[in-house]
Amino acid sequence: MTSTTLLIIALASIVIWISLSIELMKPSNEQNSRKIIILTAAGSVSTLVITIQNIFF
Repeated sequence: MTSTTLLIIALASIVIWISLSIELMKPSNEQNSRKIIILTAAGSVSTLVITIQNIFF
């Protein structure tokens, strides 16, 4: 993976985690559970990809 690709994944990961934080700051009755689950999964996968990339390459 090139450094440009890794940079794009890192920036996308930051955006995902910020979006999740914003969603979690909303009152409970306004939170979208499906959105929270999807953002958590996407953030976890992107963070895992970045971590594996940095460990092995």
